Amino acid sequence: MTQPTTLADFLQDAGIPAALREGLLSVADACRDIADRVERAPLTGHLGALQQSNVQGETQKALDVIANDIFLDVCGASSAFAALASEEMEQLWAREGRSDGPYLLVFDPLDGSSNIEISAPVGTIFSILPRLDDRIGGTVLEAEFLQPGSRQAAAGYALYGAQTLFVFSVGSGVAGFTLDRADGSWRLTHPDMRVPPLSAEYAINAAHRRHWDPGILSYVEACEAGASGPLGRDRNMRWSGAMVADVHRILVRGGVFLYPADRRPGQAAGKLRLLYECAPAGWLIEQAGGRASDSRTAITAIRPGTLHQRVPIALGSADEIATFETYAGAED
Repeated sequence: MTQPTTLADFLQDAGIPAALREGLLSVADACRDIADRVERAPLTGHLGALQQSNVQGETQKALDVIANDIFLDVCGASSAFAALASEEMEQLWAREGRSDGPYLLVFDPLDGSSNIEISAPVGTIFSILPRLDDRIGGTVLEAEFLQPGSRQAAAGYALYGAQTLFVFSVGSGVAGFTLDRADGSWRLTHPDMRVPPLSAEYAINAAHRRHWDPGILSYVEACEAGASGPLGRDRNMRWSGAMVADVHRILVRGGVFLYPADRRPGQAAGKLRLLYECAPAGWLIEQAGGRASDSRTAITAIRPGTLHQRVPIALGSADEIATFETYAGAED
């Protein structure tokens, strides 16, 4: 049996510009290294939390810091990137002498790290943004990162689960690769991922139900009502604890993922970060024929105001998101 195409060959054959190709390969290399560290964490003593918090005020896991450092070491050495920004760092990071890189990299190094101790799926989310031509070679400014998701040159994720997967788009569909442990290569296993238009699955953290706005609650109650309710179909709720895993499930099986704003302190603007999570995931879902919204505006149309801006998000099958927006908008 012929081995599936490697990531390097795929990018070469697709005619991806050399700098973007180099950047994507460096991200894939970092994700391969992180996959190894995740797999070996119980053996190396890197399970559990540290006595410190990140810029978001969230307690860091040992692997959050390790994964972030791997990105800085591997992708920071790539000539494709002038600077990097991470969910785990307050400010952007730039290596001396690399301001001529034509791209910027933003990433969540280890999404869902609370799943580590129970060996449930975790992942990495990344986005590659273009620099303006007149800025290349100059000092990188934070404002350069504040681009809407529609301007992404590439975005994707790695999923560290039953298989280690690398899924991305460069603006012309979505392709998925599986890590071949035998030789360390990424091989094409999901050549044209499309969000199925119909599904019986939705994902939301029901523990926050009492804090939801009325429109969100009404939509979830309609889902729960099943075939006899207004949506006319029995449904199952799925919640993985890692956005990457839920996005991957939607790419394979359809459905919706919801993380709305709510009335808890600090959650009025949403929980997830626009640059590091929502914009790349939303763009990927759009490239696969789905939709992503904050309930009113396409996620990829929102221009960030800060590196760590939070937003509510609903993403998934296009018709399902349209239905969700109808319910969410009814509270206005």
